[in-house]
Amino acid sequence: MTINQSGNDYTRSLSLLWGSQTVPGRSGLTVQKIVLAGMEIADENGIEQLSMRKVAERLGVGAMSLYTYVPSKSELLDLMLDKSQAGLYEGYTDIRGACGGDWREAMRSIAKTNWELYRKHPWIVDLSGRRPVMGPHIVLKYELELCALDGIGLSDIEMDSTLSLLLMHVESCARLQFSMKRTEASSGQDDNEWWLALSPVLDNITDWSRFPVSSRVGNAAGEMHQSAYSPEHAYLFGLERIIAGTAALIQKSSK
Repeated sequence: MTINQSGNDYTRSLSLLWGSQTVPGRSGLTVQKIVLAGMEIADENGIEQLSMRKVAERLGVGAMSLYTYVPSKSELLDLMLDKSQAGLYEGYTDIRGACGGDWREAMRSIAKTNWELYRKHPWIVDLSGRRPVMGPHIVLKYELELCALDGIGLSDIEMDSTLSLLLMHVESCARLQFSMKRTEASSGQDDNEWWLALSPVLDNITDWSRFPVSSRVGNAAGEMHQSAYSPEHAYLFGLERIIAGTAALIQKSSK
């Protein structure tokens, strides 16, 4: 499920994102309190369960009182997305420097940080496809991650493209992982249980000799992962291929 950007005036989100979020009103509410309550609901129950009414209930106030601070759910989602990325690289401002100056390790660090971000806030994948949220935390994240690739032999466009490829790869694998978890929860079966139930039926109706390569490879992969897919394996495997491709691009550009 993807939550799309509404038609609301995006300038309202920008004003909230870059303005003060901590000055309380008469009710004691602040934008930050509303955002944190929204994130708690999304973390616990998924983004589809988020509503202004439920946020108000969690804060113990009437729903209409929220709109003085956050005009609509669309702005709330923008604020939540930006807030979720606050402090990702807290403690250091130089990702590559923290990795001993090694850009490869810096890319692994960026990938791991984003992988853990999705694990902490799975609802973020449901917000992909929205227009970029140009909030302070997201802009800082982009700055720090780009700096890890600066000065290693890539052009500006190549830096942006490499980072985009890396982040989209992580997001794609995280999305598959969460989709599998949802399927397990709704079906009451994990992948291994599902396959044990399905396999005898398939064997009775399928002539596997017609599919020798897919049968061999599928059995090997299934045995290794104990699942139809392993998003984490795909994430790690793809990460190393992206790093190798980046190294090849740098080498090509240096000639």
